[in-house]
Amino acid sequence: MTYTAEHSLRSRKDFPALLRLHEGREFTFLDGPGGSQVPNCVIEAIDDFYASCNVNTHGNFPPSREVDRRMQNARAVIATFLGARGPECISFGQNMTSLNFALSAAIGRTLSAGDEVLITQLDHEANRGPWLRLQDRGVIVQEVRMTQSGQLDAADMATKISPRTKVFAVGASSNALGTVNDIALARRLSRQVGALLVVDAVHYAPHFPLDVQELDADFLLCSGYKFYGPHVGVLYSRPGALDRLPTDRLRTQDSAAPYRIETGTLNHAAIDGVRAAVEYIAGWGAGATLRQRIVDAMSGISAYEHGLAKFYYDAVRRIPGIRVWGPDFASRSRAPTVSITLDRATAPEAAAALGAQGICVWDGDFYAARAVEVLGLGGRGGLLRTGISLYSTRDDLQRLLAGLEKLA
Repeated sequence: MTYTAEHSLRSRKDFPALLRLHEGREFTFLDGPGGSQVPNCVIEAIDDFYASCNVNTHGNFPPSREVDRRMQNARAVIATFLGARGPECISFGQNMTSLNFALSAAIGRTLSAGDEVLITQLDHEANRGPWLRLQDRGVIVQEVRMTQSGQLDAADMATKISPRTKVFAVGASSNALGTVNDIALARRLSRQVGALLVVDAVHYAPHFPLDVQELDADFLLCSGYKFYGPHVGVLYSRPGALDRLPTDRLRTQDSAAPYRIETGTLNHAAIDGVRAAVEYIAGWGAGATLRQRIVDAMSGISAYEHGLAKFYYDAVRRIPGIRVWGPDFASRSRAPTVSITLDRATAPEAAAALGAQGICVWDGDFYAARAVEVLGLGGRGGLLRTGISLYSTRDDLQRLLAGLEKLA
């Protein structure tokens, strides 16, 4: 299905936050990379969970069995969203960062002093910090260089990975610059030396169809609140990969995947909300199966978002006193996220001025602190970031561009 501006306008009726007024005007939400808005069906799913089965799992009474059923269904739906083999591949946590700390700690126990982990300068700290912490165990952490164009240096990547590399942790797409990385190359290089591939897909999953089996990742992480759901972290594990890891867990905890890395009682209502978010996305696609509808919907939404982002990218580059960072839109290997700096205002000053007008954009390093340091922007307040979502419109971007012209 082709997702069009008409579909985007229809979708806006599904998101109650988009109807909120600021000084008589609706807010313009262009902050999707920091977290998307939530449709009514997700809110209703969470509300229904609390109203009908707000009990714990594995009890011998009907409401508890209903929770078990809903959690299994949520795993199955999210597995379908990611293209995973089945629900046994899907683990949940408080957020992606918490899950990656747990994952890195477990993998770290299998490593020895002198073993190497490869990370990148482009990544969010959630896929850097947990691996850097392993230096305390004598693990050597290397990092792939980022160029000034905001892309990973492929030659440097090939040089840095070696037979000593045990883990390659890389983002599928940069939340700061929109860069889509060459995961196929990362997979090929990691396979050559027998290293685990850990992919941060938090910024990729909301904008592109995902197929974890095609990506051939050992582990992949994403966050439900970036694709129209509540705050829940998701970990995909290749079949068998999680079962071999010495995770932190209580002796009463199920030792099998996907439960092996899940500690304590999960946020069942929010997890059911993520399931509803995936089904909402699928509702914009066509096909006989849920997977077909998801892929069709994500393909159409991706093309629509990319077109809007390119419109903004081309327009904002023409404003004197503004610099656009990151790769261009010559190909589709670019997420619909555009970051800029202004000569006459810092990113925080610009974000505050736009926010006062009801235009929601983010400023700073967005936890991609190393990338902002490499670009030399750490002392200038970082970047001003605009992110496109399925409910974004050209009018939203025209309103932003008008505000930027005044600031510049």
